[in-house]
Amino acid sequence: MEEKSFDCFDLEQTIGGIAAALGVIPTQVRAAVELLDDGNTIPFIARYRKEATRGLDEVALRQIEDGIAKARELAQRKTTILKTIHEQGLLTPELQQQIRSCSDRQLLETLYLPFKPERRTRATTARERGLQPLADLLLRQEKLNRSKMAVLQPYINVENGVLDENAALQGACDILAEQWSQHPPLRQWLLQQANEWGLIASSVKRGKQAEASKFEMYFDHREPVKRIPSHRLLAMQRGEAEGLLKVCLKLDDEFILTNIKPELAHNPQFEFHLDLLRTVDDCYQRLLLPAIESVVFENLKTKADEEAIAVFASNLRELLLAAPAGPQMTIGVDPGFRTGCKLAVVDGTGKFLANTTIYPTPPRSDLDGAARTLLALITQYDVKLIAIGNGTASRETEAFVAGVIKEHGLNITPVKVSESGASIYSASELAAREYPDLDLTVRGAISIAHRLQDPLAELVKIDPKSIGVGQYQHDVNQPLLRKSLDREIESCVNSVGVDVNLASAPLLAHVAGIGPRLAENIVEFRNVNGRYRTREELCNVPKLGRKAFEQAAGFLRIRDGQQPLDNSAVHPESYYVVTKMAAKLGVATKELVGNGALATRLQAADFVDAKMGLPTVQDILAELAKPGRDPRSEFKVAQFAEGIHELKDLQVGMILEGVITNVTKFGAFVDLGVHQDGLIHISQLANKFIQDPSEIVAVGDVVRVKVLEVDLDRKRIAVSLKDATP
Repeated sequence: MEEKSFDCFDLEQTIGGIAAALGVIPTQVRAAVELLDDGNTIPFIARYRKEATRGLDEVALRQIEDGIAKARELAQRKTTILKTIHEQGLLTPELQQQIRSCSDRQLLETLYLPFKPERRTRATTARERGLQPLADLLLRQEKLNRSKMAVLQPYINVENGVLDENAALQGACDILAEQWSQHPPLRQWLLQQANEWGLIASSVKRGKQAEASKFEMYFDHREPVKRIPSHRLLAMQRGEAEGLLKVCLKLDDEFILTNIKPELAHNPQFEFHLDLLRTVDDCYQRLLLPAIESVVFENLKTKADEEAIAVFASNLRELLLAAPAGPQMTIGVDPGFRTGCKLAVVDGTGKFLANTTIYPTPPRSDLDGAARTLLALITQYDVKLIAIGNGTASRETEAFVAGVIKEHGLNITPVKVSESGASIYSASELAAREYPDLDLTVRGAISIAHRLQDPLAELVKIDPKSIGVGQYQHDVNQPLLRKSLDREIESCVNSVGVDVNLASAPLLAHVAGIGPRLAENIVEFRNVNGRYRTREELCNVPKLGRKAFEQAAGFLRIRDGQQPLDNSAVHPESYYVVTKMAAKLGVATKELVGNGALATRLQAADFVDAKMGLPTVQDILAELAKPGRDPRSEFKVAQFAEGIHELKDLQVGMILEGVITNVTKFGAFVDLGVHQDGLIHISQLANKFIQDPSEIVAVGDVVRVKVLEVDLDRKRIAVSLKDATP
């Protein structure tokens, strides 16, 4: 058999399957695959190749990319398996067809199981001792009309370790148990039983009750496999990983054995029938049940990972696309008691200007000195915003700042900003390169100010797992998590667009087609040669070729440049269309950019040609009306209640305003300004049944909630969204 016949990847079949799953036509999927294989990025395809894909969005394109990758990986595994079995001389036409047509990875591995290079097992030892023929005899279960002793006697071989008849029988039964355990139909039936009727059971380990208190609900817990929520599975497995819980699969053993014994030990007249019945018990308890348990937990973990990662990605997207306060003079405040509050002033472009430390809280409590210092900075730099980190001493610092603003009648907005990940950024190599001469705490204050001005531009500098909007992010599949979060960041960055003359390298790295190395080159070229005046000048950056330029150009912005279209989402490949539009109206191109009234006088169909289809022309007209439009919402600040600084200040029944900080499958967390987020359980989000909290709230939403319960000992707050209507 020629090696090429082992190639199992069928592109057309894969395209057809993906198209059916997405509810689109195969030509759309085929076009997307061709574009992806040609090195095009998903943001570029979604925005600038709508004609080819007939308008597939980023979500569909990601599913196509994943579907093709999964199909290719499965095909490669089939090829490896076929080659391995072929080399063993055991590949039959029937088995080859089974493997080629298999679409399930687990079933594929089950088919391969009998042919895997063996690890050492009890059955391996028995085969080495020459007991395979005896096992084959037992498997046939034909009436022998001889005594058991007479059958077993020829297999006794002291030199090989088979000391007596019992040893011979046990070895043959070990071989039989292993063969039964590898039977694909039996495994599939057991897996079906587990998925339909199995239970996930958890219990606390002996002597661990005290230290496992956070897992108390799982001390003696059972839940159906088919209904267990992902967050509870992950919680159980975390408890097990910490050595506090035992988690296992429970099946109806009696029912299963009653069903499989007649199938495996099918001849009651066989002399070894009772021995085979005992072997079925051994096969089930020692081999099949652990194998099925492993598969069930692997499947549940995969599903739980996917759900947790999807929640994390959704929360991250909301946080990255949070409304920017804009390019205003800002003071960032990193609050603290003993070490004081670090202040950092940044201008509208984010440039660091000055820093100092004040002590408005105990133990030093220099209120007058702190007020004078703050006022001096506000006056000197004409500050418009004050960003206050939400960590230790934040509420006390916020009250102090609000008092200064009120006392002096200042037109300044104080805003509480999440500090999650700021300390990690401050100690990072990137922060050290950006601010080599500044203390870590000052870098943190700068980061807090930047987060208020432009959350997206600052948060991309931080590992997203450190931002604090995930659920069990350290327990899930890390490569999959990284891929998902990177995709979300890329999508957000490209949907907003990036000012190439202001952007940091970490932000530029997420622009389609660029990446970390080119981003550094772009910044270095800018530092040496000054600001970019046109998009085309990017082609002078070392290592930035035409392909990278094609992918990135439409997402990069150049304000006040030589070409007005360079500050829009119109791609340079489409500039000639705008020139034709301007000519038809008898105006200069720059007069058309940003003039909605002029744009409405044009008909998209008039500018369709062999290169530009109707969807692209329509996008061009929309962009001309509002060039460089920021898709993010309008900036809004939550008003925390006065006098509510600590957990003990809360009372049941209070109606408070807060900010959603995290959304999970079981509810949402809200910052009420007391250093401890409150939980809005999914049942308290709406006066109707909801499947997912994200239907109601998103990270960053400003909401009003009613306090239902305050547990000072466990530092827990329960609040309701549905009972907080004024």
